Amino acid sequence: MARARLAQMIADARNVVAFTGAGISTESGIPDFRSPGGVWSKMKPIYFDEFLRFEDQRRKAWERAFSDSAGWTGRQPNAGHHAVAKLVAAGKVAAVITQNVDNLHQASGVPGDRVIELHGNSSYAKCLECETRHELKDLREPFLERGVIPTCRHCGGLVKTAIISFGQPMPEEPMRTAREETLACDLFLVLGSSLVVHPAAGFPLLAKRNGAKLAILNRDPTDLDPVADLVLHDELGPALSEVVQSLAIVS
Repeated sequence: MARARLAQMIADARNVVAFTGAGISTESGIPDFRSPGGVWSKMKPIYFDEFLRFEDQRRKAWERAFSDSAGWTGRQPNAGHHAVAKLVAAGKVAAVITQNVDNLHQASGVPGDRVIELHGNSSYAKCLECETRHELKDLREPFLERGVIPTCRHCGGLVKTAIISFGQPMPEEPMRTAREETLACDLFLVLGSSLVVHPAAGFPLLAKRNGAKLAILNRDPTDLDPVADLVLHDELGPALSEVVQSLAIVS
């Protein structure tokens, strides 16, 4: 019954925003961050100021990136990602705001300009000075074989993976665009987020206060469940796939 209600809400909406968290990617074998067995229970995060100040912390960060100790890279999109991609292709979802850094929305077929990455992307690196993009494959061999810590090929500045680290300022353009899309939607659909990481977790409430419907599909309860118009505590991939199938959306 709840899945049918969600399908009707999507069918009735003119402009849907999908807001995704770690829960949409766990079915691809990517661990979440805070639960027992999650990323931060296995390794201490490297704070942004530590990366800037200490060479040994920069070296540790790159060792993690190239060993994929966090488990973010090399995975494939699952049914949940593909369901979101179908909603985007059908014109139902205008934007995907994601807290994830795994690039799986793009890999599932969502155009890159429709994905708003609040916490960055683990699949490439950027210069912290001039923001030049650097591909990881170009940095891997010099680091692994000669121990060369990446620096920018253009300005010589420090380079780090494009993930937003603890203590690093949130990216202004994605945050601005996410706010604009949130205020423009009439249905805000939370998919696999615990809604505890701010400021990103403020967008669902912003949408609700602006008059949009709020639907939450997450395995566990969230703090916003009491104010949501619909809450589904369900397995995300199977539930969202069924919803999309019932809408007769063809990929």
